[in-house]
Amino acid sequence: MLKVEHVTKYYGEFKAVDDLSFTVKEGEIFGLLGVNGAGKTTTFRMIMGLLEPTEGKITLDNKKIDYSVTDKIGFLTEERSLLTKLTVYDQCVFYGTLKGMSKKQIEERLDTLLEKFSITEYKHKKIKELSKGNQQKIQFITAILNEPKLLILDEPFSGLDPFNIELFKKEILDLSKKGSMIIFSSHRMEHVELFCKKIVVLLHGKSVLAGDLKDIKEEYQKKNILIQGDFSLDEIKKVKGVINVTQGQDYIVKIENGDVVPEVFKKLRDANITKFVVEEASLNEIFIEKVGEAYEK
Repeated sequence: MLKVEHVTKYYGEFKAVDDLSFTVKEGEIFGLLGVNGAGKTTTFRMIMGLLEPTEGKITLDNKKIDYSVTDKIGFLTEERSLLTKLTVYDQCVFYGTLKGMSKKQIEERLDTLLEKFSITEYKHKKIKELSKGNQQKIQFITAILNEPKLLILDEPFSGLDPFNIELFKKEILDLSKKGSMIIFSSHRMEHVELFCKKIVVLLHGKSVLAGDLKDIKEEYQKKNILIQGDFSLDEIKKVKGVINVTQGQDYIVKIENGDVVPEVFKKLRDANITKFVVEEASLNEIFIEKVGEAYEK
């Protein structure tokens, strides 16, 4: 288990992380979220042992993270961190060797991963010759080459098309099933919802929202009703508890809580309705509101 316990980090007088605590269990995919400058990168660096916390402690299986355990960690950074003049093979041999793997282990694992991601033909090509999406695949491969016990993924889907996002998603879920602890960070909330059962949202280094995603959504109370059909918008807007109505593929009626649903439904009894679906608010909506509230405090 990864434990982050009451961690604070100062850069001079600037507090980058403020009394942050969370745990990640084996096989768990945990979401660490926040706006730019929220403290995520500093937190990642402390977890990997690259920075020392000013206060608090971070442990992996009850051990302080140092060079004796870093071979068990994988990290995919948001920025490209590839040596682009190297071939894919040489890059992976370099990373694998740093992680304590033998050349035989590296070659076997690399061949498996290149085949999974349908890029076997690039094995001996220089990285600078690859497209942005294929470079992202190589960066991901280097992060998981050692089948890490702890894997940190910062914007892993950057530059990928929907098909390749599915390939990445499958591999991340497979690693989770094998027991890897995974910390997932993205500005795309729909990607977070694909994986994460637990999240922490940071603002100015401090947690402003934390817990099980399911519980967070239930406690938020606000819901959306998706409607298609021929009905009076004005009548719906008059219902007490209706916050607003927007139109896209569906009419989206945002309501204060589930008690408003029957009242909206009553207004539609005599209308020609082909769709009426009640959904919980998206993580994106919750994130925007909670972070906005924290900014205003």
